[in-house]
Amino acid sequence: MRAGLISDTHIPEAMDELWPQVYDVFDGVDCILHAGDIYDIRVIDQLSEIAPVYAARGNGDDGSGGREFQPDDARLRETWLLDLGNFKVGLTHYIPMPEMPPNLTVGRWVNKLFGDERPDVLMFGDTHVEQVDEIDGILVVNPGSPTFPHNLNTQLGTVGFLELGGEKPVATIHQLTEHGIEPFDWSNSRRPW
Repeated sequence: MRAGLISDTHIPEAMDELWPQVYDVFDGVDCILHAGDIYDIRVIDQLSEIAPVYAARGNGDDGSGGREFQPDDARLRETWLLDLGNFKVGLTHYIPMPEMPPNLTVGRWVNKLFGDERPDVLMFGDTHVEQVDEIDGILVVNPGSPTFPHNLNTQLGTVGFLELGGEKPVATIHQLTEHGIEPFDWSNSRRPW
């Protein structure tokens, strides 16, 4: 099973429509996970033409900053815990990143969001900064933003993929380019922590 990962699209604030490369590179995925700050539900409608979409409701989807409140939709929830490819995948918009022990940690957030059901993968957005780490035995993934990478001006950003067919889930991040995608160059990553 292969999932396309996307977050913080900010449509139409960033641009009128998502980059066409996003739709091209997600062609053939089994599902798409969107970690919130969609801003316009039509983005989910358009992605749903490719594959089933599960989306987390971001703070910007709930009217923050004077933005339009996104309507209730079966594809849009605060948090998801999905069974995908024999793995439990958690999806939400915000987790404490960077962690600020003792209270703001991934472990405490997982307990708050999922109780006793511990995910194998936790996907989040909010920071606009790409991340793939293992924290407390959980694969923690942020695909960054395809439109506002690192909260910069509108430009080609990042998306990700989650492979769920082996013994362990594997996440990769890819840089959108003029002609598609290329593997993300982690040496140039500017994490805010």
